[in-house]
Amino acid sequence: MPENTLGAFLRSRRERLDPADVGLPALIRRRTPGLRREEVAHRAKLSVEWYTRLEQGRGGPPSAQVLDSVAGALLLSRTEREHLFLLAHGQRPEAPHIDADRIDPRFRRALDGFAPGPAYIKTAAWDVIAWNRAARLILSDYEARAPEDRNILKILFLEPATRGQLAEWELEAGRIVSTFRRELTRWGATERAEKLVEQLRVRSSDFARMWGAHDVGTLGEGVKHLAHPIAGDLAMWYSSYVIDDEPGLGLVLYTPETDDDARRMQRLLDR
Repeated sequence: MPENTLGAFLRSRRERLDPADVGLPALIRRRTPGLRREEVAHRAKLSVEWYTRLEQGRGGPPSAQVLDSVAGALLLSRTEREHLFLLAHGQRPEAPHIDADRIDPRFRRALDGFAPGPAYIKTAAWDVIAWNRAARLILSDYEARAPEDRNILKILFLEPATRGQLAEWELEAGRIVSTFRRELTRWGATERAEKLVEQLRVRSSDFARMWGAHDVGTLGEGVKHLAHPIAGDLAMWYSSYVIDDEPGLGLVLYTPETDDDARRMQRLLDR
């Protein structure tokens, strides 16, 4: 008989909780450690029978809403919540919406300390939510944009000037669209991302063509060639990274490809 890994995980998280942590009296005599099933069910707003069946591995797979309720009732960390979804559904939970106001200050300090190259943090929908000064001066003035317009796909496909600034626009756009599709599949298609796709398909025939190809890829590493209006032609090596414990967030760093690129970028920052 296959092991009930979901039930075993839920039971272990239930039994490790101190009743006092969830506001329950600590003086009640308990035969087993942790919370009772009925207490978890009450906290998750589920019937005791339903939660018991979930722990025992009976019934169909729970909905994402139910898993979220159970995760909250058990005070699961982000990592534990992701593990719960993987056990129940075989995939991660949908990435939460994160805006610029909710970025950890440590990330901002790390971005500001990365010089002279651009650095930014993006969501799975490719919204730029934090950046350093070099990113603002070299890539795009994100501060001057409304929050809903700080989106790399919008800038890439809906602003004609961008096409003239990128020497390999077609290649770069295709790579970004294929990575965007992969990240949406990995983290879940948020309502904002779905609306973004529909908007881009209507307004950009290039995006509609690339999206219709169903290519899946990863941004990885490479060289961006940019015709900057002040600094001139720049070549920058970019690298992308996933941020641990921050579902859907990615860090993208740019470094000058040559010493000459570094000098021109530094002159721009010194202005």
